[in-house]
Amino acid sequence: MHQNGYIGRKMRTPQLQKKPAIIIAAFGTSSRAKTPLALFQQGVEQRFPDHELFWAYTSDIICRKLKLPTIKETLAQVEAAGYRRAVVQPLQIFPGTEYTQLAETCEYFPGLRVVLSETLFHRWEFILDGLDVLEQDFLPADKGLNILALHGTSLTADPVNSAYLGFAELVADRYPNVIAASIEGVPHHKAVFSRLERENCVERYPLAQIIPIMYFSGIHADNDLMGKEQSWRTTLENMGFKVRCPMIEVDGNAFYKGLAHQAKLLEAFMERIQRSLNLTELF
Repeated sequence: MHQNGYIGRKMRTPQLQKKPAIIIAAFGTSSRAKTPLALFQQGVEQRFPDHELFWAYTSDIICRKLKLPTIKETLAQVEAAGYRRAVVQPLQIFPGTEYTQLAETCEYFPGLRVVLSETLFHRWEFILDGLDVLEQDFLPADKGLNILALHGTSLTADPVNSAYLGFAELVADRYPNVIAASIEGVPHHKAVFSRLERENCVERYPLAQIIPIMYFSGIHADNDLMGKEQSWRTTLENMGFKVRCPMIEVDGNAFYKGLAHQAKLLEAFMERIQRSLNLTELF
């Protein structure tokens, strides 16, 4: 049998899959991140049992270090498995440069019709819905100050900066004791903390609660937010605040509470996937 003959080609061609594949695109993974990622996988498998699930990772450094598949490698795997339609769901909160890069990569595979799903806070209505969930963990105005910790971006030209600034203005207008600050970029945490010190906010709110607005806060919460040196916590404590960050325990392990542990926000991600699956029916 010649490999380029009719029978050879038929044997090499995978059976075409009828239902689209679902690809989850995460930044990376670590031992501590396995629990929230497993929660997401469980949610997808329960909601979409008839669809095959794949994972991809967007951090080149983590992919090389841990030998994890990049988004290009996963899309190639999906195409080779006989899929001609796929949904890519990023675990990003806001649509920044990384989201744009994902979109460009998805267009790199002409043999696949890929729908890139929206991020958790892709639309202002999504943000308002998300705040309705998050405010359940907010300290009341007579108990303390809530600081929503955004990841932010170091790129001044990134259009997502407008979303971060708009988010900060929205929460400040909506709540008397909630502010937002970013680890990188704007609203820059150092500038925000300077304003807190200048306005002597510690007299009104002796307790400050830091709430990570990240799917899995991980190293950012451990080091940047609540670390023992040069962190948000130490800066605020030096200003006179008592500082805390909500914790959650899963299988005997304690985590700073990221958005992965908010059941209603996990459901919001499922809604993003469902909308994208509906769009694939138009192809």
